[in-house]
Amino acid sequence: MHELSIANALIEQVGEHAASSGAERVATISIRMGALSGIARALYFCFPSASRGTICEGAILHIDEVPLTVMCTHCEAVKTPAALYNFRCPDCGRPTPKVLTGREMQLVSIELVAANADDASAPKEQLVASRKQSHEMPGSMT
Repeated sequence: MHELSIANALIEQVGEHAASSGAERVATISIRMGALSGIARALYFCFPSASRGTICEGAILHIDEVPLTVMCTHCEAVKTPAALYNFRCPDCGRPTPKVLTGREMQLVSIELVAANADDASAPKEQLVASRKQSHEMPGSMT
């Protein structure tokens, strides 16, 4: 189960940040995952059992699936192939081996609940990629 090892790596990375921040628990984890990974559904399925007994237990996992785009050198344009594993330009039909998006696997943000929060269910800290703190997950396909 490849998705289980990815879930474990994600939980470990998020757990280390949460522990170093003094968080009580993780409320939300957001990741970007390319369409070519093909494991988003399986990752959703195995995440609750993988996070059991960790600081991430009960966290909500959000996966933003990044579509496949390729560069057609003949058309000199970015294209979206007709099918996931069809690396041909949908317009001219020529091979398009240069994948631009669709292989990503990135931790985008985590939402932590502070240990000393008045309301333990209220998220108190958020680490967001827009603050330039995006991290590649171990085993990233980018």
